[in-house]
Amino acid sequence: QVQLVESGGGLVHPGGSLRLSCVVSGFTFSDYDANWYRQAAGKERELIADIPSDLSVINYVDSVKGRFTISRDNAKNTMYLQMNSLKPEDTAMYYCNAWRFGSGRVFDYWGLGTQVTVSS
Repeated sequence: QVQLVESGGGLVHPGGSLRLSCVVSGFTFSDYDANWYRQAAGKERELIADIPSDLSVINYVDSVKGRFTISRDNAKNTMYLQMNSLKPEDTAMYYCNAWRFGSGRVFDYWGLGTQVTVSS
């Protein structure tokens, strides 16, 4: 059974840090691209960071560049998102995602999300 379970969210003051984790199971994580999305209230879900299965190019949306770092540990079936210098506009539900294309189809798995609230 495929599972992605996020943890590490919470309430933090502006300028603070959080580290999100996403433990996956039920599939071969190393074959998948690992992605972090977020969705703020009233807004669409957006891709904020991705790290491919081959670790070739890591991408970030401009709004988090220099503050967030995505990483993965395939041996632990876990992806991470280190978030520093948090701002109120980073408040959102954060979702991990694992994605690959193979055998003529897309494999696209999601966690249930973890809430991050940045407020003084």
